[in-house]
Amino acid sequence: MDYTTLGRTGLRVSVAGLGTGGFSRIGIGTGQSEDHAVGIIRQAMDLGINLIDTAAVYGTEPIVGKALRGVNRDSVVVCTKASKPPEDKAFSVAKILESLDGSLTRLGLDYVDVFQLHAVPPAAYDFVRNEIAPALLREKEKGKFRFLGITETSPNDHEQHMMRKAASTADTPWDTAMFAFNLMAQVARDEVFPLTLKNRVGTLMMFAVRSIFARPQQLADTMKDLAAKGLVPAELAATDSPLNFLIHPEGATSVTDAAYRYVRHEPGVDVVLFGTGDPAHLKANIASILSPPLPVADRETLRTLFSHLRGVGLELPPFSAAKRATAKAG
Repeated sequence: MDYTTLGRTGLRVSVAGLGTGGFSRIGIGTGQSEDHAVGIIRQAMDLGINLIDTAAVYGTEPIVGKALRGVNRDSVVVCTKASKPPEDKAFSVAKILESLDGSLTRLGLDYVDVFQLHAVPPAAYDFVRNEIAPALLREKEKGKFRFLGITETSPNDHEQHMMRKAASTADTPWDTAMFAFNLMAQVARDEVFPLTLKNRVGTLMMFAVRSIFARPQQLADTMKDLAAKGLVPAELAATDSPLNFLIHPEGATSVTDAAYRYVRHEPGVDVVLFGTGDPAHLKANIASILSPPLPVADRETLRTLFSHLRGVGLELPPFSAAKRATAKAG
């Protein structure tokens, strides 16, 4: 495993981070047992991953807590999140603080390393910055968490307006930022990374691989739609494998391999998050993240083809209302 420093936190973290939400929810989302999910987390740690990301809304905090029993607390960086309940119109200081305490209980921990405000839309940012962040920093002084982070609502903020504001000043309260960057969602390169680098905000990358990069038919259909709108060259719509130019002896072994490597080696990226409930995929994803950068020519081609796109490759995980309610109540 390779390790890096997570911005100004000083935390030494694995460049691959295990996410426990997303489509798989460490296997729970695909019908696997809790013991199986615990096994995935422990296998990830055995392979060198020391950053685990969860959230109240995922419903996986108790599983993470179970997996960490008996583990040296100093050997793992635990990140969790609090979000606005879907039925509420706005963020609430009281509910965020309640969520923090609930997370500690569900995780069975005295503190988390990074506590994050989750899925903050641009319209809510000022309130979150001016009201919730100060309240949370008072909780930090009580020892409930070590560093404060923020995450965006990528599918609803294609230009990453919120993240630009969050990372724009040296006195930003956010020690870490979680946001989207991938083969077809490249806004962060010019709009966010320069700010996080300048102000030493640690970065956690989400949406590196979505279903569009793992499902050939979805990718082909998307290219046909984009070509019909004049957004990509017509030749990408004329094949069922429009990204196979990335697969060659000096390049990637698959589209998903290319997607992870593309994100991992972008200047400004600290940690690439991924989720899985499959032991073989766990090993393969780590191997891709640890592989060398894509060839310069391939990276430049991807930039030429897709850097102008907005909102592609940003599918939301299929959380149902019932799952969200269960996560909230748990």
